[in-house]
Amino acid sequence: MFHLEAATSSPGNPWLNIGIFGAFVAVTMVIVFRASRNNKTAADYYAAGRSFTGGQNGSAIAGDYLSAASFLGIVGAIALNGYDGFLYSIGFLVAWLVALLLVAELLRNTGKFTMADVLSFRLKQRPVRIAAATTTLVVCFFYLLAQMAGAGGLVSLLLGVGDQVGQAVVITVVGALMILYVLVGGMKGTTWVQIIKAVLLIAGAGVMTIWVLALNGFDFSALLDKAVAVAENPAILDPGLKYGVSEISKIDFVSLGLALVLGTAALPHVLMRFYTVPTAKEARKSVVWAIWLIGIFYVFTLVLGYGAAALVGPAVIAAAPGGPNSAAPLLAFALGGPVLLGLISAIAFATILAVVAGLTITAAASFAHDIYASVVKKGKPEPGAEVKVARRTVVIIGVVAIIGGIGANGQNVAFLVALAFAVAASANLPTIVYSLFWKGFTTKGALWSMYGGLISAIVLIVFSPVVSGSETSMLKTDAIDFAIFPLSNPGIVSIPLAFLLGWIVSKLDKTVESPEKQAEMEVRSLTGLGAEKAVSH
Repeated sequence: MFHLEAATSSPGNPWLNIGIFGAFVAVTMVIVFRASRNNKTAADYYAAGRSFTGGQNGSAIAGDYLSAASFLGIVGAIALNGYDGFLYSIGFLVAWLVALLLVAELLRNTGKFTMADVLSFRLKQRPVRIAAATTTLVVCFFYLLAQMAGAGGLVSLLLGVGDQVGQAVVITVVGALMILYVLVGGMKGTTWVQIIKAVLLIAGAGVMTIWVLALNGFDFSALLDKAVAVAENPAILDPGLKYGVSEISKIDFVSLGLALVLGTAALPHVLMRFYTVPTAKEARKSVVWAIWLIGIFYVFTLVLGYGAAALVGPAVIAAAPGGPNSAAPLLAFALGGPVLLGLISAIAFATILAVVAGLTITAAASFAHDIYASVVKKGKPEPGAEVKVARRTVVIIGVVAIIGGIGANGQNVAFLVALAFAVAASANLPTIVYSLFWKGFTTKGALWSMYGGLISAIVLIVFSPVVSGSETSMLKTDAIDFAIFPLSNPGIVSIPLAFLLGWIVSKLDKTVESPEKQAEMEVRSLTGLGAEKAVSH
């Protein structure tokens, strides 16, 4: 059994951890610089010249999707909450079926660089693009908060940095590296970092999984028995430890499930990846590759979560500087000592860096392409100006993410990501589905759906136990309590509301959108006729 002293000081050798992480940064930076040589046009910077195969893009999608929430947050959630923690893995994986069946191919055929290209295709360009860019920036911000919080928790554990100032410095360093990756490499450099990181993460998790099973004679039941014995709580094998305590918690679970399953198909940084392949067939192939890789990884999280409960213990994990986010690194230390801890922590850092780079380029592309080029310059920006604006936006987003990450430090990253999924599913998914499948959808319907979903999700989060009123709230002082909405995840209210607003307003709106554009979008989305082609160098 692991000892509490090992968890509360910095386990392993801090200099070894820094050295391994530094080596990863050096190697990936060389790759990013090499990839950046061909970044001449907007298509190169945003969509990597549409030069990636389905397999490569599928690996990059897995790298983009398997974030700090997947590795640090879910393993910690399973270690502390057992069966209920694994529901995050189930939700994140099942969500890909919605993305595959509803959006991947159709988006690739209809759009150019961003989600707003699709939403504004047959509606009024200016207001829809502004709304889509706004929702994209907000979703990316929530997701960035989770990654930055993961970085702070991880480093506080590895380097023994327990004070807030030290963790703030670490988050700032991660943010600065992220800005450098995206400024230099664009989408091509970011994609290669994500592919490398996906291979490392799945391989590292696989090694740890086999190791944990080997210690238990490859008998999963024996592992579960040991986890129950160490946790002294048989309830970690049963549903309801976290989400079955009361009727409110059960409704909260349904809300979480809705957000996870519907949010993936509306995440801007995932949707943008479909534009980096040359054809719709490769877009479909990307999702199939991603489902396999992500599915394998989430099976690993089940073993790793219960392995952490058995070999480290829930009490030690909860008391560690990073809280639940420390479960995977502490398990690595219990298995292989300082070297394995250093390797796994470097992979976790790579995970955070790759995901924040993907999020940042998505947010920058949305602002530069949808606001600057399409709205401010009315689709006629000067040559090279759009990419310059995107690069400046990267710096601004990076600074905002660093400040927000310092504020969100200490929160469970899986939980924070679930909020980003809820905002995406509320603000984006109804408009995407209506745009692709309903001819009667109007511009006003789109605006009401996007802004209504976005505002309702954020307002409900602000007035929920997430922000105030409980021990795990962001505002931990007892004097501040304005939690009037009882659920931690707003999805069960905000997602249906956004669908309803889009439908009602479109029905009441007397405006008739362009029938020619509707017909063109239908043909193009289903056949790919007239879709963006790959750029050859």
